[in-house]
Amino acid sequence: MKARQTLQVALEAVRLNRLRSILTVLGITIGIASVTLTVGLGLGAQQKVRDQISALGSNLLIVSPGSATTGGVRGGFGTATTLTRADAEALASDEVAPSIAGVAPVTSTSSSLAAGTTTWTSQVYAVTPAWQEVRARTLAAGRFLTDADIAGRARSIVLGASTAQELFSGGTPLNQTVVINDVSFTVVGVLDAAGGTSSSASEDDLVLMPWTTAATTLGTSATTVSTIYLQASDAAHLSAAYQQATATLKARHQITADGTADFSVTTQESIVEAATSTDRTLTILLGGIAAISLLVGGIGVMNIMLVSVSERIREIGLRKALGAKPRAIRNQFLTEAAVLGLAGGVLGLGIAGLGALTLPALIDQPVTLVWWAIAGSLVVAVGVGVVAGVYPAGRAARLAPIDALRRE
Repeated sequence: MKARQTLQVALEAVRLNRLRSILTVLGITIGIASVTLTVGLGLGAQQKVRDQISALGSNLLIVSPGSATTGGVRGGFGTATTLTRADAEALASDEVAPSIAGVAPVTSTSSSLAAGTTTWTSQVYAVTPAWQEVRARTLAAGRFLTDADIAGRARSIVLGASTAQELFSGGTPLNQTVVINDVSFTVVGVLDAAGGTSSSASEDDLVLMPWTTAATTLGTSATTVSTIYLQASDAAHLSAAYQQATATLKARHQITADGTADFSVTTQESIVEAATSTDRTLTILLGGIAAISLLVGGIGVMNIMLVSVSERIREIGLRKALGAKPRAIRNQFLTEAAVLGLAGGVLGLGIAGLGALTLPALIDQPVTLVWWAIAGSLVVAVGVGVVAGVYPAGRAARLAPIDALRRE
C-alpha cells in the first residue's frame, strides 16, 4: 500500500469508531491543553515582570543604601541612610563616570493627600528634573518639574495616573490644589500610566515634588537620599556604568574590603532574573505535572490500538495472505495511532487557545502562546500516539497469516 492509501485506511478506521476514538484522544487532549496553558501562563508571567521592570526606566541602575542595625537586629539593604546628594553629584560627573548619562536622586515618604473633600494616601517623592528622563516617563498632561522649581522651592507637584484618578475622579487635575501635610500644592503635570510596580509601590500611584520643597514642607532630608537612579548612556555601556558607579561610591565612602560596602547597585537584568526565577521554576514544576496526563493519554492510545488489533485479526490475516508485508501492516497501525495523537493535539491546542482568551480576564494574568510551544505540542501529541502504537503495530505485523485467518 502507498502512503496515501495507508492514511485513507487509517482515517476510515478512526471514523468507523467515532466514540471510541474520541474517548481515546481525550487524555492527549487534556494533556496538550494543560501543558500548553501552563507554558503560556509561565511565559505570560515572565513577560509581565519584564514589562513592570521596563517601566522603571531604560538602561537603569538602582543604587540603594546599606543596612541599618536596630536593637541588635540588622535590617536589609535600604534601611540605612548612607547615600547623599553629594554622591549623586559625583556620579553625574563625566570625568568620574563617563558611561552614566543621567542621575536622579530620590527621597520618599508616605503622606496623606486631600483635594477638596477627597483624601488619599500615596508615596511622595522628592526628585530633581532629571527624574523624568532617567525613569523614561512621559506626561499625559501639563509639564514636569524644572530647575526653576528647585531653585524657588516651588509648591508644584506632578501626579501619577492612578493618584490623579483617585483625587479628581477623571476630572482635570491641572492647576488644581492638593493639600499635603496641611500645605497646599499646585498640580502642574500628570504622568502617563506606566503599569508597573517598584519594590515598594505602584509606579502610577505617586506624587513628585522638588526636593528642596520637600525638605522645607515635609521634613525630608536635604542631604541624604533613599535611592539614586542611574541611566547608562546605552545598553552596551550598562556594565561599564555599573563598575564606574561602584568604584566611585567605594572611593567616596572609603571602602577598601570586598563585601563591606554600605550600598548596593542593581541592574534591570538582575532584577528581571531574580523576579522571573520563581515563575520559571513553577512553570517547569506545573508543566511536569501536566505532562503526566500525556502519559495517561498515551496508555489509552496503546490500549485502544491493542483492542483494534484483536478485532481486526482476520483482516490482518487476509491482507497478509494477499501479499501484504509486515512493514505495511505495521505502518497502517502506526498511522492510525499518529492520527489519534494529532487529533488530540489539535483539540488540546483549541482548548488552550480558548483558555488564553478567557483566563486573563478571570485571573488578571496574561497567557502567552508562542509558535514554538504550539508546534512542539503538535509534535509531542503525534509522538505520543506513535510511541503508544509501536507495540500494537508490531504485534499485528508479527501475526502469521494462517493463525490470523482461523481465529474466530
